[in-house]
Amino acid sequence: MKTTVLITGANKGLGYEGARRLGELGWKVFLGARDQARGEAASEKLAAEGVDVVLVPLDVTSDESVAGALELVRGHTDRLDVLINNAGAPGHVVHPGEATAGELHPVYDVNVYGPVRVTQAFLPLLQAAENPRVVNVTSAGGAFSVILDPGQPAAAMHELAYSSSKAAINMITVRYAQALPGIKFNAVTPGETEKHTFAATDMNNHKGQLTVTEGTDSMIRMATLGADGPTGTFEDRLGPIGW
Repeated sequence: MKTTVLITGANKGLGYEGARRLGELGWKVFLGARDQARGEAASEKLAAEGVDVVLVPLDVTSDESVAGALELVRGHTDRLDVLINNAGAPGHVVHPGEATAGELHPVYDVNVYGPVRVTQAFLPLLQAAENPRVVNVTSAGGAFSVILDPGQPAAAMHELAYSSSKAAINMITVRYAQALPGIKFNAVTPGETEKHTFAATDMNNHKGQLTVTEGTDSMIRMATLGADGPTGTFEDRLGPIGW
């Protein structure tokens, strides 16, 4: 039986590359995409490359959309081996002195409440798998160890929404891992924190030094964990990093 994975925000960037790489391993990929047309284009491209892919219309900010995604996936499988919460929103890099709750809300809706919505909905399918894994794609910008290091580029980026939302999902990852030991929950960041590098994606206007393939290395590593793999960890491309 094929290993199954649902990836949110998978019509481009890190999510798409993760789908492509896992599809190459022979996995059945449920490609979550908020935009139907972009999702269809991404799915068709992967299918043309031989990937067993199913498009899943999925807006992580909508309870109704998440419920619909669950029913669609259930129509194809009675279990989900891996969930990758990849969909993310960068916010507008508003200075903390000017940031309002209205600036934080939509970012939290995608980066924090989104993974909770999706994880909660898919828990029964995950619990039906033999070795279920949840990978939360977060950021070194949400790590206190990074933000408090003046040598890190993110430390000088004065904003509230993105970094605090990623700090929140880091904590959420650990709390899930503690409370649900039957499922592996791990957080990953698509960069090399020690080298001050990150992956080039639409979110950073492709200013990153790493390729999108290199950026997904930590995602793929955690998605393919064996039964004896870790849970409640935070890693980048080079390995564990400080919270």
